[in-house]
Amino acid sequence: MSTPPNAIASIRDRLASTPSDSERMLTGGAGSVRFAKLLNGTSLRGGAAQLAGRSVLVATRDQFSAALALIELDGIARRLIVCTPDVSPDHLAAIAADAAVNAVVSDHGGAGDMLDVPLRVVCTATVEPAIDTIAAHYVTEWMLLTSGTTGAPRMVVHDFTTLTAPIRGPLGVGRTIVWGTFYDIRRYGGLQILLRAALGGGSLVLSGAGESIGDFLVRLGAHGITHLSGTPSHWRRALMSPNARAIAPRYIRLSGEIADQGILNALRAFYPDARVAHAYASTEAGVGFEVDDGLEGFPAPLVGAPGDVEIAVEDGSLRLRAAANAHRYVGGDGSLARTDGFVDTGDMVERRGDRYYFLGRRSGLINVGGLKVYPEEIEAAINRHPAVRMSVVRSRKRAITGSLVAADVVLNVPGVAADDGADLKREILRHCHRSLAPHKIPATIRFVPALDIAAAGKLARNA
Repeated sequence: MSTPPNAIASIRDRLASTPSDSERMLTGGAGSVRFAKLLNGTSLRGGAAQLAGRSVLVATRDQFSAALALIELDGIARRLIVCTPDVSPDHLAAIAADAAVNAVVSDHGGAGDMLDVPLRVVCTATVEPAIDTIAAHYVTEWMLLTSGTTGAPRMVVHDFTTLTAPIRGPLGVGRTIVWGTFYDIRRYGGLQILLRAALGGGSLVLSGAGESIGDFLVRLGAHGITHLSGTPSHWRRALMSPNARAIAPRYIRLSGEIADQGILNALRAFYPDARVAHAYASTEAGVGFEVDDGLEGFPAPLVGAPGDVEIAVEDGSLRLRAAANAHRYVGGDGSLARTDGFVDTGDMVERRGDRYYFLGRRSGLINVGGLKVYPEEIEAAINRHPAVRMSVVRSRKRAITGSLVAADVVLNVPGVAADDGADLKREILRHCHRSLAPHKIPATIRFVPALDIAAAGKLARNA
């Protein structure tokens, strides 16, 4: 079934026109449902009609129930505010006010109790037959929260068109494609995977609330996962798990952080039968491109090439213009793109030969003796050492000499204590000297058993 001319497109409309295998499943820690059942079912007590035309804050503990509610409400609600599980209660009132929230959907009592809203609806992890099937009447605004590390998150406005622009068509038929993601679907990266599975002809397995990465890997393996996505930090943690062999993916996708050569090589060695790709995407700019040649960075000819996504580099900053770009920020003047339509991503790149390499975030620069340093560039050099699994670089203050570069490193090699391994530290430093300028060489290296990962799946740099 296709969407009639002039009809408002929604997830359920597109879902109805994808491959019709009734065994395509959406599975989470709290339950499982066939995608086909979502066409005429409801997970909302009282049904979706009561939320028609409203500005709805979706705040759930479990992402599975959030996924069910979001699929059902797209095209019915005027606006969906997708609340990430880590959002501070202190920020909820401002988010609700900026988005003019007049309904809350939640899978637990107490969600947004401090908010003065006229309607609260319970969403569940089960789908019952709907009494009334409601056609889409709204081009629903999707308000996604950015994954900033400090302060209140910003809200970025998308709609069905911008969210689905990167999805080119069916990936396969029926159960030949089984997606999984370390991301949460309440963030842009995870939502993209939910849409790729639902609209691209596959199944999807989600992690449960509080589920460890090791347990999730076992469950992914039990469901025969074929395609799996996450940040490089997610994947580094997965490779450190004793359950990493529980899965045998055919396709591995990295995004959200710089995919350096160290993690690309490690994944290719650990899962030799998988195609390993890294994609560039952000909540504001959407999905820019995907690279699957096994190398970090991206080919220089992508810049300036015609296509659905236009890529430019200006003053070292990567800029994108595409149908997948978000419409605006909520609050302030709302401007997201420049007058020429390009979104400045704030990600800095450098051309070396026929390739561009990511340096780091413009906002993340640290000052070492008056010289600018990107922590991610140093981490990439450290991570290329075969004994290193992952690292984080920070600026540390010295009373006399000012800032210096300090690195915390997690090793592949077991049994090296925090105060031991002097020879290995010297070897890592020699490794850094081969590719880094002297002012970028870490002044100190500390071996640690683990690094903090933020809720968005990225290194917690301010920890």
